[in-house]
Amino acid sequence: MLPDNETARRIAEDHCAAWTSGDAALVAKRYAATTSFGMNHGDPMTTRAEIADMAAGFMADFPGLTLTCDTVLVADHHMVYAWTFEGRHRETGNAVRFSGWEEWDLDDNLEVVKSLGWYDVADYERQVSG
Repeated sequence: MLPDNETARRIAEDHCAAWTSGDAALVAKRYAATTSFGMNHGDPMTTRAEIADMAAGFMADFPGLTLTCDTVLVADHHMVYAWTFEGRHRETGNAVRFSGWEEWDLDDNLEVVKSLGWYDVADYERQVSG
């Protein structure tokens, strides 16, 4: 199945809802069983378990976090999804708000087989530390 703009937006909004739910397993289920997910040119995660562990870490650090979809672009099985993350850091108590985007390659079941993402790490760390 090829996603159109409406389907791509639904995929991105469902992804945001999974993050906002606080259930890391729901985030991991958005990815294909064989996947690759890298942020800021870091080593990619290649399993749903690794993705769930990463999501669980953010969820523990930011209880009650929200992730919102800013915009979506789609062409064939490729989409770009821009997002904004908001939450209060558990240890520092600081409010954190940062944006980023991911480029996704989707399979015929519309699961993410490859994700490359970016956000401003220095800005993120500055906000966390205050």
